[in-house]
Amino acid sequence: MTSVPKPMKFLQPHYSTLKERHTQLEGENKANLADLISWLSITNSDPEAKECLKYRLLGNLDTVTDMGHEYIRHISREIGEEYENRLDVGETVEDLIELVFQIVQFLVTHNAEPAACDLLMEVEKLDNIVGFVDDNNFQRIALYLQNSSLYLAEPEDTDTLKISREIYEKMGKIPNALRLALKLSEHEKIQDMYQNCEDYKMKCQLAFMLGEHGYFELLEEEDDDTLAELMGNTRRHEYFKSLAKDLDVVEPVSPEDVFKDSADNKGKADSARKNLAATFANAFANAGFGDDKLIIGGEGEWLFKNKDHGKISATASAGLIMLWDSEVGPNKVDKYGHIDDPYVKAGMVLSIGVLSANVRTIFDIAFGYIADQLEENQSALTKKTASLALGIGYAGSGHEDAKEILQTIIEEGNPSIEVLSQAVLGLGLLYVGSCDPDISDLLINVVMDKGFDDSLENTHCRYMCLGLGLVYLGQQEKCEVAAAALSAIPGPMGKYALLTVETCAYAGTGNVLQIQKLLSECSEHIEDDKENQYQEVAVLGIALIAMAEDIGTEMVIRSFNHLLQYGEVNIKRAVPLALALLSASNPDITVLDMLSKLSHDHDSEVAMGAIMGLGIVGAGTNNSRIGQLLRNLVTYYKKDASQLFVIRLAQGLLHLGKGTLTLDPYHSHRFLLRPSALAGLLVTVHTCLDFKNLLLGEMHYMLFSLSLAMRPRMLMTFDEDINPITTSARVGKAVDVVGKAGNPKTITGFRTQETAVLMGYGDRAELASDDYIPYSSILEGCVVLKENPDSQSNKRKQRRLRRSRRKLARSKQ
Repeated sequence: MTSVPKPMKFLQPHYSTLKERHTQLEGENKANLADLISWLSITNSDPEAKECLKYRLLGNLDTVTDMGHEYIRHISREIGEEYENRLDVGETVEDLIELVFQIVQFLVTHNAEPAACDLLMEVEKLDNIVGFVDDNNFQRIALYLQNSSLYLAEPEDTDTLKISREIYEKMGKIPNALRLALKLSEHEKIQDMYQNCEDYKMKCQLAFMLGEHGYFELLEEEDDDTLAELMGNTRRHEYFKSLAKDLDVVEPVSPEDVFKDSADNKGKADSARKNLAATFANAFANAGFGDDKLIIGGEGEWLFKNKDHGKISATASAGLIMLWDSEVGPNKVDKYGHIDDPYVKAGMVLSIGVLSANVRTIFDIAFGYIADQLEENQSALTKKTASLALGIGYAGSGHEDAKEILQTIIEEGNPSIEVLSQAVLGLGLLYVGSCDPDISDLLINVVMDKGFDDSLENTHCRYMCLGLGLVYLGQQEKCEVAAAALSAIPGPMGKYALLTVETCAYAGTGNVLQIQKLLSECSEHIEDDKENQYQEVAVLGIALIAMAEDIGTEMVIRSFNHLLQYGEVNIKRAVPLALALLSASNPDITVLDMLSKLSHDHDSEVAMGAIMGLGIVGAGTNNSRIGQLLRNLVTYYKKDASQLFVIRLAQGLLHLGKGTLTLDPYHSHRFLLRPSALAGLLVTVHTCLDFKNLLLGEMHYMLFSLSLAMRPRMLMTFDEDINPITTSARVGKAVDVVGKAGNPKTITGFRTQETAVLMGYGDRAELASDDYIPYSSILEGCVVLKENPDSQSNKRKQRRLRRSRRKLARSKQ
């Protein structure tokens, strides 16, 4: 009882007497006594009676904040309960709202912003929090609302993010507001923020951010060449090569450097599959560097060490090596233009699309070349790769001319299932996450037509379902019309299409109800491989929905353990791919242990999925643990050519960009999801659902869709003239500061380096000195800095200058 205030201790026995006396009083004393009884009730009354709130409403409302934090916490709980009770019976709540605003003002000024937000959420007045923010608390309030949105149902989650965006707009933090507008896909807001920004340097920072996210809708309206280049990512290859020079990794690496001279390479003759694996490993390791030892830097003989469809991937790998270089890249690829071979021709058109991934230029060179390969007289093989090239090269852009060409392929003539599926997938990539009504109607009709004549049983039709799903990527309930139409398709493949669309629509939302629904789909035991394919999509969907936040990710990994233990073999085949999707370029130890065990599974497709998963999880990290696991697997599977092929792919991914690239679809401190990046991962993962007929067959070139997800994992700083500059930065692991008072440290275990620096998964950066002020509060990717006139170094310079002037004046005297 020592912590109980003495007046409360003294008055506790008289609590009932005071309540009786209150009924007999009149005037001002009655209100004052009600205040006292309300205060005493926090330790004396029955919680169900809500006497703390009852007597407060009978007392002086303007003194509620004089009672201290414990009283405020107690009455806030009762307000929430009373508010719900009154709404149920239709009573007025105006007196409660008046009390709430006083409490919120108290909480906000006493570093209890999370409690203030929670109280306003209880009474459905969260939008009023905007009126309480100031320079001292806006950052904590906005950050709390952003993280709260992960655990709210729709539409409360989007409403919370909009309020957070309004807070940043009110405080003039345009980069932060733009991030939230991108998260919410508010196209008008994005346009207004960018076009109304009068500070040119700030506009450069906004252009960098739009380019990083892959938002190119404002590019055609931009007249300034510099801003257009920043927004279109046309300078990315220059900045990336500058980073490589600083890190001293410019020298090309060979497949042998990637494989580490393992036993499989010694004393064995060449084989087409072995050479194809080396081609992919070479392309992944040298991605974006513009040079290698086999394709670009070689004399061309390596191309002919691959057979038939292998030539497609070998030629297309030139595009991956020249990634983002839309000026020099096409000329480098053109060295194979004189070869009269349909496979080389198909690979060339794909390479043009790959090198243009996430890059937009005013001249639109890539479209002119690719469009020529989609004319009626071209072969089906060329049309397939050209359709995919259009999708990769213009993902998320809604390119009108590309749309017309792909629509023509779908609607006219009678294309084969393979060509049709690639055209539908190309359209899905073009309009990823757009919910475009014309495109969605067209693709729904295509899927339904094929669904009713049983064509969906063809393995290539999974790309048609995925193409439709990509149109609704991350758009939640907007997929309901498409879902209702697809539910009419009979048989298991109708369910396959339905689940593909629904899982894509709720990607990254953390929607618990959808995860429960998918888990129930996985609980059914169906042994027929033709009847249970939709369960594989359900497993991928669980990871797809939960990938946004850490708690959901941890819970889903536990659920996957149960699926591995009790699920049928088709579900086990999808689990390692789902783990890879959940943890792309993040070698989490729990995930690695699961994949390591599955890589030795007796079912070959489970093992291949786990090996491919190891490659995606370690992509671009050079993780030594994964590297050792893969080298051990080479020995374990030395007599199995198929397994060795997948291991080589995984080794190439592990050394992606010599350890400078990432496949993580999230950026801006894992807050924003790049739709085109996730689309590229999904194409690869869905391809891996059928290793035998697709990846190990003729469709291995689908792996080049990963180019959409590739980006440099760097921090590069620029001066106000957009020239790279070097400054000190501290890079460390992020610390969760949500809901913490004051200005706590945001990173721990940091190391101080000179920019440009590499950023690992979960890393955060901050400037180590006060010489510069960043235009963006999130130091990631490309950041514009301005000189700080009040920095300590500037003050020292001014002091030295004053001293020198005084000395000069004295010498003249």
